[in-house]
Parts: sequence; C-alpha cells; structure tokens
Amino acid sequence: MKFERVLVTGGSGYVGSLLVPQLLADGHEVTVYDTLYYGSDFLPTENPRLHVIEGDIRDTVLFRSAVASHDAVIHLACISNDASFELDEGLSTSVNLDAFRPLVVAAKEAGVRRFIYASSSSVYGVSDSPDVTEEHPLVPLTLYNQYKGECEPMLLDEITDDFVGVIIRPATLCGYGPRQRLDLSVNILTNHGFNNGLIKVFGGSQLRPNLHIKDMVEAYRVLLEAEDATIQGEIFNCGYQNMSIADIAALVAEIVPKYRPELGELSIETQPSDDLRSYHVNSDKITRVLGFTPKYSVANAIEDLCQAFSRDLLPDSFTDTQYFNVQRMKELDVR
Repeated sequence: MKFERVLVTGGSGYVGSLLVPQLLADGHEVTVYDTLYYGSDFLPTENPRLHVIEGDIRDTVLFRSAVASHDAVIHLACISNDASFELDEGLSTSVNLDAFRPLVVAAKEAGVRRFIYASSSSVYGVSDSPDVTEEHPLVPLTLYNQYKGECEPMLLDEITDDFVGVIIRPATLCGYGPRQRLDLSVNILTNHGFNNGLIKVFGGSQLRPNLHIKDMVEAYRVLLEAEDATIQGEIFNCGYQNMSIADIAALVAEIVPKYRPELGELSIETQPSDDLRSYHVNSDKITRVLGFTPKYSVANAIEDLCQAFSRDLLPDSFTDTQYFNVQRMKELDVR
C-alpha cells in the first residue's frame, strides 16, 4: 500500500459515502474532513481506522491540523452543484475558489505526497466536438464550472518531486449511494419515474457524460495506487456513457415498469430548460494510461435506484433536503 493515511475532504458526501468504506476495506487509515451538512450516520464510524473531523475547508488552521501526518489527500469538498448560483455567490467563491490554494499549500507543507483533485467534466460547458478530450478549451457556463477549472492550474503550480498532483474531471454521477443525491440527471429522472409514474425532462437534446458512482470510487482507488511518474501533473476525463437527457428518460421509462408494473407505460413530459450544458466527453486517456475501464452502465444505475426505492431506503424522496444539495444548504443558511 503506497499511502497508509488518506484524508478525504467532503468524505461525508455522495461519493465519500461509498469511497470511505472502500478505502477502509483496502486497509487505509482514513480521515473524513467535512462540514457534515448531511450528517455522518451512513459512515462506518465504529471502525477504529476512521476519523471524522467536522470542519470547513475555508478554515485553513483547522485543516492544517487535520492533515498533519497524512500521506494523501482526495479533495472532494465543494459547493457541488451547477445550480449553486441559487446560493450566495460569495459562498461558492469562498469555498470553491478562494479556499483551494491555501488547502493545497497546507497539505504540501504537512508532508502529503499525493493530492487528487476532483474537478468536473462540466468545465467544458458547451461543445459541438464529437470527442471532448482533456486538451479541449474550457468554456464554463456557471461559477461552479468556472471555479473548478480555475483551481486546476493552482494545483499544478504547487507540484514537486515530493508532492504529486493529479486532476480528474468526472462525468455526471449516477446510481445509489448511502448518502444519496437525487439532484443529478439520471437520479432525478429515476425518482420521478419510479415515484410519480411521470418523467419530467427539461430540454432533452443536451448530451451529458455519465458515470456510475461505483466506477467513480474505483477511479480514485486507481489514482491512489498509480506510480508517481504516471500521474504527476496529469488531467484525466472520467466518464462512461454519453447520452442525451431524452435518451436517459427513455431508458428510465423502459426499466422502471419492471419494478413497478402497476404503473403501466410511463409518460415523458418535456419542458424547456435554461441549462444548456452539452458535451460529448472522451475518456480514452484514463483507460490508455491507467488501465481504468468503467464497468457499470446508466441502466445499472437506474436499476440500483429502483431497488433502493423498492426497499424503502430513500423515503420522502421529493421532500427530504438530505437528497438535494442546494435545498439543504438553503435550509441551513450556509454562508
């Protein structure tokens, strides 16, 4: 094992809720550094190798203390939603941009040897290119996209032989996680189809790359194990199936009745959308360089969610703010 102690910022979020248990199973000692806006009940807190610190990444003093003696950082924490413009602009700026370089520097000075930064494939904004590779220009449409992209060179500025930095640009995630999000395209459509019998599509023609949350977890494991020289200063797209929103809706309409036959044929209602993000991401590089190939499809994600709904693992799926990042932060009046 290259890294005995791993700190995960935002480790109590959607990805963290699957990633942290997996890192523990792999034998790592794990520290979760998180504001805990969504709680931590779903983390294996009884595990003696798990340490949970309630902290804000803007609190550099606390983070500096937390990251001491760690070998690697996986940086997931952010205001993670393209709809975060609904929140105070200053919040997104302070968390997603201003806090980043001090965080990287604190990790570097603490002796961290590897820093994995979760950027986003949404940095590409809109592109007609049939294959958007890592070299494609960034055309951000929201502050979230813009700041994700602006942080990337900050990390690359800090890398040295002793401090390896790597950037991953994940596709839109989907599927079931212990801390579920229902504000992401596949998950939204499945929730509406399963629980309302009606699928609401906003727009429909927009192309989006998708990635199952289980594959996202595996990608971070691969980045932890890779050789320094292979990933130093590199940027990797990480997506699987590029699909239009309309095609995702059609797939939901096909799968949901297998779990709820009483619904009959599902209706798809299309409404206009002001979310114009559309891009077809090419993820060949991460396969070529690291041998990483996603295993789980969008259909798998829809099926996982249908099973979770069937088992009543996701009660109050339209009203509980636990599932919706922006609504929860509004409720808590996060500043």
